[in-house]
Amino acid sequence: MDWLDSVKWDRDGLVPVIAQEAGSGDVLMLAWMNREALAATAAQGQAVYWSRSRGRLWRKGEQSGHTQTVHDIRLDCDGDALLLTVTQHGHDPSIACHTGRHSCFHQRREGGAWQAVEPVLEDPAAIYR
Repeated sequence: MDWLDSVKWDRDGLVPVIAQEAGSGDVLMLAWMNREALAATAAQGQAVYWSRSRGRLWRKGEQSGHTQTVHDIRLDCDGDALLLTVTQHGHDPSIACHTGRHSCFHQRREGGAWQAVEPVLEDPAAIYR
């Protein structure tokens, strides 16, 4: 059996993927992969995701230059979620979010509302020209 067959793909052929920064342990983002994206990630050692909004493969950093080197790929106990351990490149401190922040998880629930608790490190207009 192919190792890709162990993944429980959803009805759209996708699986959720968490990218975690190797050095800090910070959770950077949640994305999606299809079979082709996971195979490419494993073969190339660079994160390749499936963009649901674009309807195509998306190489992390293809526009922004904020690429991810993949050190480890793990499958959860149910086989329906992946965890990538990555090094985020392209900016210091690292930027993984399209909003120009370190992490996509930059909003915290405070006082019954969502508050941004991480600064914008680079203006998205400068990142996505």
